[in-house]
Amino acid sequence: MEHNSSVHSNRRDRAAGSTSARANSRSGRSAEVPDGFMLPLANSSELAVELRIRIARGDWIEGEKLPSVRRMSEETGLHRLTVYKAYNRLKDEGLIESREKSGYYLTVPRRPAETGFGSVQRFRSPEQSDPESSGTESLEVPQPALLGELHSVECRYQFSQALIDPLLLPNSYLSEEAKHVFDLYPRVLGTYAPLQGDEELLNVLRRYMSETCGFVPEGQELLVTSGGQEAIHLTCEALVRPGDAVLIEQPSYSIAIEMFKHRNARLVPVDIHPDGYRMDEIEALMRRHRPVLFYLNPTFHNPTGWCVPAEQRKRLADLAETYNCILVEDDAFRDVYFDAPPPPPVYSYDTAGNTIYIRSFSKYVFPGLRIGCLAARADLMRRLLTAKARSTGGTPLLNQKVFAHQFQSERSRRHLHKLRTALQLRKEAMEKALEGSGWTWHSPQGGLNLWIKLPEGISPQRLLADALGSGSGEETISFVPGSFFDPEGRPDPHIRLSFSMLNERRIAEGVALLRAHAEKQGF
Repeated sequence: MEHNSSVHSNRRDRAAGSTSARANSRSGRSAEVPDGFMLPLANSSELAVELRIRIARGDWIEGEKLPSVRRMSEETGLHRLTVYKAYNRLKDEGLIESREKSGYYLTVPRRPAETGFGSVQRFRSPEQSDPESSGTESLEVPQPALLGELHSVECRYQFSQALIDPLLLPNSYLSEEAKHVFDLYPRVLGTYAPLQGDEELLNVLRRYMSETCGFVPEGQELLVTSGGQEAIHLTCEALVRPGDAVLIEQPSYSIAIEMFKHRNARLVPVDIHPDGYRMDEIEALMRRHRPVLFYLNPTFHNPTGWCVPAEQRKRLADLAETYNCILVEDDAFRDVYFDAPPPPPVYSYDTAGNTIYIRSFSKYVFPGLRIGCLAARADLMRRLLTAKARSTGGTPLLNQKVFAHQFQSERSRRHLHKLRTALQLRKEAMEKALEGSGWTWHSPQGGLNLWIKLPEGISPQRLLADALGSGSGEETISFVPGSFFDPEGRPDPHIRLSFSMLNERRIAEGVALLRAHAEKQGF
């Protein structure tokens, strides 16, 4: 259902790159990249992105000297002038400083309001920081660093986190269930879980998928992960090599975007619309770029909440087989629907084994347990298991046991039914609070978010900075600007408001305050 006005999609011309090395990515082995190793780069912009990632990851501490221009040139194969330009970009951003006849150093933070990643100042738009600025928006710090920082800012009205309000979860019941697990398995903390997952939980998940997804993973086709994020990481490690083309929705999950960028994949955006994809566009992109995979979130898509219809899911499975493209289907919100259940997963239509199906239960079934899983056919699963063995070696057994006993219970089914009702009421409260604002959105039938287009003239970045204020106080508000979800990091007129963390009264209060901030920009 569309609210206020139609929400258009922006079609953009995509530049084609070389595909000469793509076929090698299907050989079955992934390129293992140790921390600190620099993947092949093409220019100063790409090097600057890689350096920002390493800074955010903590490869250098404050005040530590970075590799010299000569050494970085040798490590990357780039010209010294290219390295110099990348370093100067970071210097202009305040991330590093140059010392005469000494080199470049990671900047030592002064006061939080002046420098450092822990600052609300990072969210200010250029026109707020510099009166002479032209007003063009720019987010130069890596998006995950900013997003994590945004989530950590203390706010009275938290619209940035797509998480369930802990008050909606049966916490006392989970506590009793955990105690019961210790009684049943007194040695549960004294052993590791099998690499592929605890057999009891695997059987629970097979029954669940048979009942709700229309397929049953056979034999060794199911792997337990520490949430959906680890499943995406394993897919990157197992399948993506530097230079591989990867199709990804526009907009898309920001963490997935950065994971693929960190593997130096060549991202090819695919527009998603309220009614799904343009299938002719996807086929043309597959034919042109020969991507190693397509990362998609077709069910109550993050951040938009849109749902791809069944006929397009069938067509996607056919295209994946035709063009030898692996579909990585991220299905984190399947159970969070408000009326009718969503269509079956793309995986259920795939007869050729070209789909990896990722499920996360962290959003709505006890986030602290961090339980997820992925399903894949045997040839893909072997590569994913190798990546799992190299990373965590297995998901904690205690978490698996507690989840298995809770998830299969009748109490869990009743909880999920009540949760859907509570979330629908919160969504409706947010939509009611937005009436008459001139902001536009399509009402989702599931998920945790509204994807809202702001009127022309309102800067999402400036609105966020105004709403955050000093980062403390009774009227601070957080949300996520649309640029966080753009695979190419471009400015976007949308914002994501999550309705899952606050009750109806506080949602109404927070939206009213946010609208007041927007009115100060002239609308």
